[in-house]
Amino acid sequence: MGMTRRALLLAAALATTPAPGARAADDPYDALRRRWLGIALGAGYDPAAEPYASRLAELGTDARHFQATMAPAPTSLWPGHPFDPPSGITFSYGRLWTMAQAYVQSGTGATGDPGLLAGLLRGLDHLAATVYHPATVPYGNWWEWRIGSPRLLTDITAALYDHLGAARVAAVCTAVDHFIPDALLTDYSGTSTGANRVDLCRSVALRGILGRDPGRISLARDALSPVFPYVTRGDGLYADGSFVQHLWVAYSGTYGQVLLDGLGRLFALLAGSAWEVEDPARQNVLDGVEHAYAPLIHDGLVMDCVNGRAISRGLLWADDLRIVRSDHYHGHALIAAIALLAAGASEPERDRWHGRIKGWIERDTTVPVLTSRQFGVADLARLHAIAASPGAATPEPLGHRLFPAMDRAVHRTPRFTAALAMAGDRIAHYECGNGENPRGWHTGSGMLSWWPKGRGDQYTDWYWPTVDWYRLPGTTVSTRRLADRAGGEWGAPKPDVRWVGGTSDGTYAAVGQHLRGLGSTLEARKSWFFLADAIVCLGAGISCADGVPVETIVDNRNLGENGTQTFVRGGNWAHLAEHGGWVLPCGGELHTLCEDRTGAWADINTGGTTERRTRRWRTLWLDHGTDPVAARYVYVLLPGATRAETAARAADRDWLSVLADDTARQAVAVPRLGLVGATFWRAGTVGDLTVSAAASVLLVRRGRTVTLCVSEPPRTGAPLELVWNRPVRAVRRVDDSIEVLSADRRLRVRVTPGMACATHECEVALR
Repeated sequence: MGMTRRALLLAAALATTPAPGARAADDPYDALRRRWLGIALGAGYDPAAEPYASRLAELGTDARHFQATMAPAPTSLWPGHPFDPPSGITFSYGRLWTMAQAYVQSGTGATGDPGLLAGLLRGLDHLAATVYHPATVPYGNWWEWRIGSPRLLTDITAALYDHLGAARVAAVCTAVDHFIPDALLTDYSGTSTGANRVDLCRSVALRGILGRDPGRISLARDALSPVFPYVTRGDGLYADGSFVQHLWVAYSGTYGQVLLDGLGRLFALLAGSAWEVEDPARQNVLDGVEHAYAPLIHDGLVMDCVNGRAISRGLLWADDLRIVRSDHYHGHALIAAIALLAAGASEPERDRWHGRIKGWIERDTTVPVLTSRQFGVADLARLHAIAASPGAATPEPLGHRLFPAMDRAVHRTPRFTAALAMAGDRIAHYECGNGENPRGWHTGSGMLSWWPKGRGDQYTDWYWPTVDWYRLPGTTVSTRRLADRAGGEWGAPKPDVRWVGGTSDGTYAAVGQHLRGLGSTLEARKSWFFLADAIVCLGAGISCADGVPVETIVDNRNLGENGTQTFVRGGNWAHLAEHGGWVLPCGGELHTLCEDRTGAWADINTGGTTERRTRRWRTLWLDHGTDPVAARYVYVLLPGATRAETAARAADRDWLSVLADDTARQAVAVPRLGLVGATFWRAGTVGDLTVSAAASVLLVRRGRTVTLCVSEPPRTGAPLELVWNRPVRAVRRVDDSIEVLSADRRLRVRVTPGMACATHECEVALR
């Protein structure tokens, strides 16, 4: 039987990568250039069919508009977009790339148009003569010169290669050599690391192809190798799945996406050629799809706690195209990068990734992936082919994932998904720069984001321009007013604390943060215990001498434009319809406020739109006063719970026991789960547990088997002893890092932790 149309589309979409061992055509440079265009422009789709036809027609309309409005001047190519700052240069190349795509692709209405080609050549020549040439000394943001502009320029040159002539191609190669000198790819340091290094290699590899220079292609390929190994500090991918850029910013969702996308393109480009990427360490990147990236994607969005300053970008206008750069935007970009990288993966990996991609496509009902406005036809073709391919969609895996190297945690249950963002002496409170995210001060102060099942719009719908930045959910903050960009830019404000992290058995978790506020004297100990249907939140030792109110923000929910969700309060609980409930098992006064807040993306990003929108907010907080000394709190978050379930949990006195909540230790017991979780800020005892040094401990009993999990968040690496005052019948399983000292009258173990805050496990059978 012949292949179905769907199967043909999938085969064509994946055909940019040859089979292993295949070799490029006799002229390797032309073959690789054509392959690059297949990757960039797409293959295997019908340009007369939707969604491609309308997208291509829009491309042609934009290209003709750009052609008509181009007005070369000594300091600009288009009016209103000067070359200083240099973002104007990248902007100009971006418009020329749109024109080039419209010229070479079918179905745009401008395909092969001589007038459009003349405009393209005029624009390229103007940029080459006035600003992007070897005599120019770079000014302003280095990224524009070394990554933004050359990436677009080499794409344009590849697309128009047969129309440019040898002199223009040589000028492009000379300019790229000038702005990306060899030293940037031979020394793995500074700005040439992680995702930035991949971007640099992308431009140099294509420059080598265009200039028929095998040495440049080899240089780019070899310069990728430092990106592949796991790192233990600074930029890159960590063994625990963390991804860091700018030395101390959690950046899986944006810079991490750039890295995956760039590597996917280069792996596919060079596969089967004389320059194939054969470094075996590249497998770390492939493993990272499921280990590092997939856990941070939720129903098509990527969690904002790993998007850095990009959370402020939101609604932007790009040449009359309205683009909402939300958590779903970043998630879709990451999904598209995984689809691209899949072409170079093994068949089992590819099948698993396609199942995940199909699941994300099916579950994202907030911003449907297959009609997303951010995609060009190449990404659309790849994603549509995967969606139409055989195989079932994969559900989100349940459980808990800790990312110790970037101070993040993700928790998934059948009822909800949650993400926790913290900061310490390894990870900054926040990052701002280039006019972006000037008010992200408290996004690392224990911000707890969560989504009830089926609700993916909470942080998408004008959240960041209208939220009260002093009242981010889960945080404990001094309300002292802070200046925009307080603490400096580029991730500079790192709190001087070591105890940040936790431990997990893969289902439940105990996580803690020694908090020191940004721009204030605030200090607190915060712990979260992640359970099957709840998150238990404890705070202790809250102190601040700022003389302004200190608050713990129990929650702050975006209700939309005219939210009418019913809010109900009980004696020690509260419930918000369509969201969930909150319980204060130890009492305390829960303050609430329902207010309309108005803002614009331009308020938090100089490149954002000035359009203003209003959203309704329901805020819940605990007031610790203006001069707290050792204040504390306990509350329980019940995401997705009904009003009746919340009231029942509040009335159930046997469900939860708070064993300790002070500056020495915080601990809870949940008898029905057989669970005890403890944060030991220093050596001490709580209940039947004693530790010789600061540690995070989790005990989970299932029948007559108990799993003991322990980690050392301060990361001293020094051995610690743990005693559980309970005799055991047998030790069934134990990590190499744990030495069982005794188990007859009580379990006593010595743990020799590494420096990565990893969880160490011991499984025992009870008598």
